Amino acid sequence: MPLPSPTTHPQAGHLPRWAAAPLALLQEGAQHPGKLFTLRLGLPAVVGFSPEWNRRLLSDLKTFHSAGSFSRVVPYLSGGIILTDAGHKERRHALNPPFSKRSLETLRARIRAALRAERLEPSFDALAWADRAVLRMLNAAFFDSDFDTRLLHAFLAPLRSPFPVPALPRPLLFARMDAALSRLAHTRLTQGGDDLLTHLARWPGGVRETRISLAAGHDTTTHTLAWAVWHLAQHPAWFRADGLKAVIRETLRLYPPGWMGSRRLSQPLDLGAEVLPKGALALYSPYLSARDPDFWDAPDTFRPDRWERPPPAWSYLPFGGGERLCLGMHLANLLLEEALLYLLESGSQLRALHGDPTPRPGVTLGPGGPLAVQLSR
Repeated sequence: MPLPSPTTHPQAGHLPRWAAAPLALLQEGAQHPGKLFTLRLGLPAVVGFSPEWNRRLLSDLKTFHSAGSFSRVVPYLSGGIILTDAGHKERRHALNPPFSKRSLETLRARIRAALRAERLEPSFDALAWADRAVLRMLNAAFFDSDFDTRLLHAFLAPLRSPFPVPALPRPLLFARMDAALSRLAHTRLTQGGDDLLTHLARWPGGVRETRISLAAGHDTTTHTLAWAVWHLAQHPAWFRADGLKAVIRETLRLYPPGWMGSRRLSQPLDLGAEVLPKGALALYSPYLSARDPDFWDAPDTFRPDRWERPPPAWSYLPFGGGERLCLGMHLANLLLEEALLYLLESGSQLRALHGDPTPRPGVTLGPGGPLAVQLSR
């Protein structure tokens, strides 16, 4: 028997549903047994969400290539370490040191100071505040807050729009961004520094890696922070310093920013029921894996207490897995922790007023918003 497939259009395949409501499409496919189903997206595609599939796809770098995956469609993410296949291990080894947990600790004080420059009103939209706060913290971490905030905001703004806006080429904007990055990188290399740009600029293509890292890190962290604030406002028992790490992990489980990951097959893949040809899309879904009732109790429920135990292996993938684990994982956690600690220092009570937390999948998975909350002492 061939692999199952969600309801499809006779001519257009799954493309209309993928464009309009991809999460509903994935959830329908996940109802079939086997945790593996096909999609018609203009070329053969298979989606898997079992731990075995995740491990295979993220570990077998010879069969599953990043080049030609969905990231290629978005100019912001098209290139650098994200899409490198040949020489990935060596390139990653060179870029890892400044993003290690130990190295990032040296940046914590400046990140904290930059965050406190973002005024916090008693009542605020968690999504809008998270957007501004993360922008400030990234500027501090990458550039010691020396980068033009207006240009940084303009560069990242299209990523917040629905498709096809993030996929449109922007040669002038990218040229302005690269020129500003190059000027600042030259200053760091000649005069010294200890921010992330200083480290990245030492390597060939370091300016490009910086631009891509910013694009990959802003909305992902912004959306996680906004959802974490929203959940804390509805679960006040967790609004405490020793509960924040579990809250972050649970938020990332429910709403992984990278809700869908993709690879291209470098050779045919025998799945038993079908053989996928070379060049087909192989997809994995951190969203489906982290809501699989076979591995998670009450998977749709916000329950930070579940993190008293390790997660099921290869079922929790908010930062990917294997050799291609997200370069900015430790940075994202640092920013999220600092932002939530700032809220905790600013008030002892947080409550939800009104909002739309409906997941809106785009380049990343974000809430519809706004998410109005109130902070008080």
